[in-house]
Amino acid sequence: MNRSANILDTGIEYLKGVGPMRADLLKKELQIFTYEGLLMQFPFRYVDKTQFVRIGDLNPESTDVQVRGILRRVETLGEGTKKRLVATLRDESGAMELIWFRGINWIEKNLHVGGEYVVYGRVNEFNGNFNIPHPEVEQILPDAEAKAAQTFAPVYPSTEKLNLRGIDHKVRRRMMQDLLDKFSEENLPEMLPSDLVQKLNIPSHYQAIRHIHFPKTEQELGAARHRLKFEELFFLQLKILQTKRTRKGQIRGFAFGTIGENFNTFYHEHLPFQLTNAQKKVLREIRRDLSVGVQMNRLLQGDVGSGKTIVAFMTMLMAIDNGFQASLMAPTEILAQQHYIGISEFAEKIGLKVAFLSGTVKGKKRKEVLEELKNGTTNIVIGTHALIEDPVEFLNLGLSITDEQHRFGVEQRAKLWRKNEKGPPHILVMTATPIPRTLAMTLYGDLDVSVIDELPPGRKEIITVHRLETQRLRVYGFMKEEIAKGRQVYVVYPLIEESETLDLKNLMAGYESLSVDFPMPDYQISVVHGKMKPAEKEAEMQRFIRKETQIMIATTVIEVGVNVPNASLMVIENTERFGLSQLHQLRGRVGRGADQSFCILMSGYKLSSDARERIKTMCDTTDGFKISEADLRLRGPGNMEGTQQSGMLNLKIADLAKDGAILQVAREIAEDILEIDPNLQNVENSGLYKKMEMMSQSGRVWSKIS
Repeated sequence: MNRSANILDTGIEYLKGVGPMRADLLKKELQIFTYEGLLMQFPFRYVDKTQFVRIGDLNPESTDVQVRGILRRVETLGEGTKKRLVATLRDESGAMELIWFRGINWIEKNLHVGGEYVVYGRVNEFNGNFNIPHPEVEQILPDAEAKAAQTFAPVYPSTEKLNLRGIDHKVRRRMMQDLLDKFSEENLPEMLPSDLVQKLNIPSHYQAIRHIHFPKTEQELGAARHRLKFEELFFLQLKILQTKRTRKGQIRGFAFGTIGENFNTFYHEHLPFQLTNAQKKVLREIRRDLSVGVQMNRLLQGDVGSGKTIVAFMTMLMAIDNGFQASLMAPTEILAQQHYIGISEFAEKIGLKVAFLSGTVKGKKRKEVLEELKNGTTNIVIGTHALIEDPVEFLNLGLSITDEQHRFGVEQRAKLWRKNEKGPPHILVMTATPIPRTLAMTLYGDLDVSVIDELPPGRKEIITVHRLETQRLRVYGFMKEEIAKGRQVYVVYPLIEESETLDLKNLMAGYESLSVDFPMPDYQISVVHGKMKPAEKEAEMQRFIRKETQIMIATTVIEVGVNVPNASLMVIENTERFGLSQLHQLRGRVGRGADQSFCILMSGYKLSSDARERIKTMCDTTDGFKISEADLRLRGPGNMEGTQQSGMLNLKIADLAKDGAILQVAREIAEDILEIDPNLQNVENSGLYKKMEMMSQSGRVWSKIS
């Protein structure tokens, strides 16, 4: 297919009723540039003229409603900033007000007293009366034919500027009708194999596009949505799996054929604890990858405290036993330092040299680290993004491990690939942020995935409870009980400084409050936050690690990288201000020793429904994967940590939080097709081949680097 000659690429200004001025607005406001852009912006709602709420049936529980009535009054009230347009809508059961604070002149000109309107919006209650601020309004046309055509009308995403310039719902619908008239089965062809369409019992691509915009029934709309969701997820998975196959076929890797002296000595003589079955399984998967001469690209998922570091170290030993160096890159200095301390302890027992490199390592020490990396004296280097800077050279880098890699950009990770001229190092990506299955299959679909789903023996599940501000004295009493047992406590705040807009107890106010209830010399308190100099931060943390302080007051700077087995209590202030993933990470700072650990979630009385759901989830489970699924459900994939930079989640209709079953089917079918026809050369797959070519030409980034 000649992409440049495709009708889909026609500029939006050439569509009847659009022209240069409206086209300019559509480009600026909605990023719609072509026929395809307009065609693929699907309705987010439909006006079903048979489904209404009677005004007299509205109650305080009513939220988004659709009502139908006669406009009886329209007037402008107030002046200046208090100016507003108020209209009265009446049906046979009662009356309500419609209110606008912006665009008053244009809206007033387009409202007709005595006309019949369909009104949609969020209901407010004021002094026992109901109103809808800034509703969507649409006049019902008088002739029967128009009424019939509008019984199930699409509503498209819009902006205030578009509405003010006259590009309202009716104009958008007319544009879409004119656009669809230009298409047929021929110029909107089927890309999926015909037997697959029959097998899945789904409408054709052309039918689905027509019915998503102008469905006649709920069933027609449902079938169109399902088809387009499947299609979007299927082609995404097909591309991801093709990329994975290409990488495995073309990107050669160093073959680590030997399990040698370092690995065996450490495993048999110095292993500090028995590995769990999950850790052993993951090591076998990694060992298999490293031995076959193809570059490893593996994601290691493991909940907080599941023992990923020991797996990472033993993987490093496989590299070292085969004459290579290994690196571990972490996103923060604190996390990098924590890895350095833990891995140095292991390496020292078998005589390996470990170096640390970050922006704070300067002068003579930095020069020494760089020299020893280059000449091969250093076996392992651990650090921050300083590892990818140009002056850093390795003698023979064979393994690159990245922790919490979603915090690094694609280009940053790519630089590590170029640190060995003989070929790319093996890649191991670690995360303690459990990733929902649907996201993992999409964000990391071209990686092999290993999961440590078992905590080390002897670890007790952390008990999590929710406490209100009025119960603070009880919480302080419990803190004193834990400290009296010789244990330590974290208290975490979301802010450092006063905020005029958020009613939060900030860190410094919290410090003053705790200083009264936990006076010196009986209690010592550490304070750690992001605005401190690294040396100050490290000094405070070391005091806590050495048990010189009993309480650490901190911001989320301690979210990752702090390992104090003696800390048994985590108190999180203003819990409602944290996301689920962050709460789970913070809770993971305790529960690292043999003692029973606790997490107390503090909040005020006023909580949103989402905040209540987050708190309930935290109290109900410590399973990171269940928490990540709840997080995906609450926030949606576009707001999950690390997904924004992926370039893959700009989905038009599929929703990874809700469409996991469709995604699973799409991936399985894509795998089956590529197993039989990896290059999509068979006649029945010609449409798939064309679509893949089009996706490649569209410039979407498909990173081979995790």
